[in-house]
Amino acid sequence: MLAIMGAMDEEIELLLADLREREDVTLPGVTVHRGVLDGVPVLLTRGGIGKVNAAMTTTYLLVHGASRVVFTGVAGGVHPELRVGDIVVSTDLVQHDVDVTPLGYEVGTVPGELPAWPADPELRAAAVRAAQAVEGVQVVEGRVASGDQFIASVPGVTRLRETFGAACAEMEGAAVAQVCAKAGVPFVVIRSVSDTADTGADVDYREFMPRVARHAKQVVRGMLADLTAAP
Repeated sequence: MLAIMGAMDEEIELLLADLREREDVTLPGVTVHRGVLDGVPVLLTRGGIGKVNAAMTTTYLLVHGASRVVFTGVAGGVHPELRVGDIVVSTDLVQHDVDVTPLGYEVGTVPGELPAWPADPELRAAAVRAAQAVEGVQVVEGRVASGDQFIASVPGVTRLRETFGAACAEMEGAAVAQVCAKAGVPFVVIRSVSDTADTGADVDYREFMPRVARHAKQVVRGMLADLTAAP
């Protein structure tokens, strides 16, 4: 079963409106919506902001039968060619706010864990194909850097680019990736650029978020069609 997750209501609201045979499962801090989207059984949920919320919600999804996980939402652009509205599909994910360097670990490495969590190639390819069908946006495959920080400065962006080679910065994806990797569950993270993270979030969200919701709907539904197409 495919699970679709966003951090905020706006990131999943149009998908939720199209969910058929909907059943709401209320859990501590999270509601998981089970149903059918374009003939495909799915789980859909809002996970909340930050890595703890993302990890908790991902665990709930796996316990309730998720065999593949897609995270969709917004991010700050780090790659110099990204502009507001462009889409980043994750190659892999890192936690940029982890620092255990005094014990000899590379910055960003959680002791005992992978230094970065690679996205599933099949989900990645399907996400790229679906995103490329969105009119008027650039699609970039790249590393997603996650941390419980809102990056809004030139030094912050420079660090993420030079230290991690990040394409974008956000607050949940690597936690989703870590949980999925430990469970052996394929995943991909898809992010629409809401701002360039070196200048802060100066975009009017009342105008931008409906566009993100439309893009998320188009990309996810494109992925469903792609993944369920006959070989």
